[in-house]
This record gives sequence, C-alpha cells and structure tokens, in this order.
Amino acid sequence: MDLENVKAAQFGRSLRGIGLNLLVRDAAAEAAFLRQVFGMTAHRVSRDFAIMGYGGQVFQLHSDGTFHAHPLLSLLPEAGARGAGIEVRLYDTDPDLAVVRAAGVEGAVILQAPTDKPHGLREAVILCPMGYAWVPSVPLPA
Repeated sequence: MDLENVKAAQFGRSLRGIGLNLLVRDAAAEAAFLRQVFGMTAHRVSRDFAIMGYGGQVFQLHSDGTFHAHPLLSLLPEAGARGAGIEVRLYDTDPDLAVVRAAGVEGAVILQAPTDKPHGLREAVILCPMGYAWVPSVPLPA
C-alpha cells in the first residue's frame, strides 16, 4: 500500500488486529521525534495527522483538532504529559542509541537509563515532549 497517497477510507478499511492512535498537540512534531530517536518511518505527515511505521506495523498520530467530536478529547489535559499509564514498547530498538538521540531533543526526558532487566531485555524509558512513555529494548544474550 502506498502510504503517502492512500485515501483515508482505503487506509481505514485496511487496518486489522489491534491499533494504536496517539492524540498529540502537533502530529508533525511528534513524528519528527519518533523518526529522530527511534528511526521510525512517517507518512502523510502534517500538523494534524501522520501514519507511523515501525517493525512492519503502522500506527497513527492525530492532533487534538481532528478529534473535535470525539468523547476522548474532553479527558485530555490542557498542558503536561498525556500518556500516564501507558508504555509504548519498541522491541528491537537499541535503548542506548535511543537515549543518546533523545538527549538532543528539547523536552524529551530520560525516565530510566538503559538497564538490563530480569525479564531478559535491556531497556530504557523515554518520555517524548508530549509525555508518552516510549520503551526501546533489545533482548539480552541467553
């Protein structure tokens, strides 16, 4: 599918399984962060919308304005972090490299430096400027 030119209805009909849609103040800014820090691909990027690609999967970024008639909009904070209670886990993403990249992004916060965990992963926790917790990780050697 040509993600740069696909019509909204065709894209919507193609989605299967579980989906992720993050509401952000500025989709283009969030897409830039995700490209820079995690090497994601971004398609149809505008201030209001982006299709993001990672590991063969896609998810969406929507600006608040695109959700003007959605009941979720009334629950969003006017300022501050948005993603309390959710981790977006990025398996097969080097946490050491992601932390170095995130350190150069204004507003990004390293909540946890890269750490070897007992569940077999080396991972970090990075808050993007929008407040979502991104967890890049790689498997530890057996």
